[in-house]
Amino acid sequence: MLTLSVSASGARAQEMEPRAYVNTPIGMNFLLLGVVHTDGNVAFDPALPITDAKLRTTSGSLGLAHTLDVAGQSGKLALVLPYTHLRGHALYQGDPVERDVTSFGDPLIRFSANFHGAPALSLKEFAGYRQDLIIGGSVLVAAPLGQYNPGRVVNIGGNRWFVKTELGISKAWDRWTLEIAPGVTFFSDNDDFFGGKKRSQDPFYSVQSHLVYSFPSGVWAALNATWYSGGRTTINGVLNNDLQNNTRVGATLVFPIDRYNSVRIQASTGVATRTGSDLDFYGVAWQYRWGGGL
Repeated sequence: MLTLSVSASGARAQEMEPRAYVNTPIGMNFLLLGVVHTDGNVAFDPALPITDAKLRTTSGSLGLAHTLDVAGQSGKLALVLPYTHLRGHALYQGDPVERDVTSFGDPLIRFSANFHGAPALSLKEFAGYRQDLIIGGSVLVAAPLGQYNPGRVVNIGGNRWFVKTELGISKAWDRWTLEIAPGVTFFSDNDDFFGGKKRSQDPFYSVQSHLVYSFPSGVWAALNATWYSGGRTTINGVLNNDLQNNTRVGATLVFPIDRYNSVRIQASTGVATRTGSDLDFYGVAWQYRWGGGL
């Protein structure tokens, strides 16, 4: 499933999503209901007189996904709709200001397809499948439909499109799996940024990695890490000194309740932040699956 994010306007380069390219029987459907909380410092464009920003968000998200056959290999189409409460304070030109807003975030849609090692199988055929090496790819798109006020610096929506492309490589050894996923995130311009300014942003380059262990009971756990760099911004043609070069680590635990239901717990934190959002992240989600002969 697609990891439930803080909001689409946040840097999706920070995401850590283990087992994103795992093989799954075709024709299955997934419903995901989750809550995530973030707490931390947020760095703003140097062109704006905003300092010492501390934000907290609590987001409820609805996710839907469907597995399908893509040229003989397994694929997945997923949609996430976030609803976020954002609250925090900062200094604007030295004076304290606050922000408290609740609304929908930018919806996310993701298409992923495996190219090697994950054949499209029915549920019955899948019983004999054992993973070796999987290679796949994905495209994630965020639409600028969430809450946005150009008179505010902090918003839930981003008022711009972004597209993240990613290559996923997953190698299994018995119950251990090592995953590496390099990606690039591209942004459209925000032509109504903070009072009508034009804000552009360079691409983000990222690499996420995961070490996953699957228990005989069906429970699995992962240690996660991601590094991302880039994202330098330009406001009205003026290039800012805000190149990001950051690292995050985290952990994920997923345990099944029965053949239809499972629970996912995830947490992460920043360990090295040059510029950008340095957030602590906590999330829990319930997943229900059906279809495909289940």
